[in-house]
Amino acid sequence: MADRVTVIGWDGSPLTAAARSALGAATLVAGAAHHLTLPEVPPGAERIRLGSVSLAARRVAGHRGTAVVIADGDPGFFGVVRTLRAPEFGLEVEVVPAVSAVAAAFARAGMPWDDAQVVVAHRRTLRRAVNVCRAHTKVAVLTSPGAGPAELGLLMEGVHRTFVVCEELGTTREQVRITTSDKAADHIWRDPNVVIVIGGPTGPAVAGDTGWIAGRAPGTGPRGWALPAEAYGGGLGEGESELLRAAQLARLGPRVGDLVWDIGCGSGAFATEAARAGAAVLAVDRNLEACARTDAAARRYGVQLQIVHGTAPHVLENLPEPDVVRVGGGGAAVVSAVADRRPQRIVAHAATRDAAELVGRDLSEHGYRVECALVQSVELDTRAWTETERSVAFLLSGALPDRTK
Repeated sequence: MADRVTVIGWDGSPLTAAARSALGAATLVAGAAHHLTLPEVPPGAERIRLGSVSLAARRVAGHRGTAVVIADGDPGFFGVVRTLRAPEFGLEVEVVPAVSAVAAAFARAGMPWDDAQVVVAHRRTLRRAVNVCRAHTKVAVLTSPGAGPAELGLLMEGVHRTFVVCEELGTTREQVRITTSDKAADHIWRDPNVVIVIGGPTGPAVAGDTGWIAGRAPGTGPRGWALPAEAYGGGLGEGESELLRAAQLARLGPRVGDLVWDIGCGSGAFATEAARAGAAVLAVDRNLEACARTDAAARRYGVQLQIVHGTAPHVLENLPEPDVVRVGGGGAAVVSAVADRRPQRIVAHAATRDAAELVGRDLSEHGYRVECALVQSVELDTRAWTETERSVAFLLSGALPDRTK
């Protein structure tokens, strides 16, 4: 095992005295090609090109001597420190930090970033990174080859955003270019780069509030979930009662990185509350008035929604892959079309037992584990404790047993 392991962050600035001292004593240096050519790297040191961090960590762990690992930006922020400290390598490291690529990118753009989401995009997480960009007004994306600005733009079809692309930060080839999501695929971008994705409506401003937590601020809307009809202008449709909506949200559990389909969005109550949870939402309805109400609800609560006017199941064919889906209208035919797309979870409702059995049978045939509950809500006037409204519905939920996330 290496006698000493030092991780040095590199942001293009002159190396600190601590970094120069560690490099001067190194018998093994791991880093990218531009790191290994630094004049401070000892001529006699073994050099490892840093491709797979896990492979490099294994080499470092087996080295008898003093090792240095150089990484772009702050190595403790989505960097190599996590891998080097993993139990399988048993490495204790000293870290010489640097300005993170995200901080540098926002500095070049002249923008604050305490209110930004930060995501990493590679081939496995690109879709989830795009969903965060759909759902939030300011996102920094740490890209990788094959998951860069062009791929982000292509997957954001139908959602307009501004891209601030910061290429090769800290090098002599550093460049900041501004484009839009629909034009990003028209350019060739140099790696490494950070993309700042901005745009869309913002939540209601709070007087005198200068921020107190990094990222998406919690509690910017009214407290509670399954808000009453008055919160959405009244007149909620069938399947939008507070209790049923709360149960649907609980079964689906929308979260940051998810894409939610809300088919038959009606008033926009469910879609808005799923977006308040941080998920990206596609709200679908064949009724233009419903689309307008949904848009108004989203704007009222400062959340991002993409609204699609069309009739399911046909309109669903070209939509991006969902993680969870609420079917608010269309019955078994729509549920079947949704199940063909294999989302992790689906919820639907039915007014009769026969209709519920039809939907449940279809979900089962698609391999979903099905639950059904009869949900009844009774509203009371507490002045006289008399019943004012009653709603009854069968709530069906399906989950793929081989999808645990």
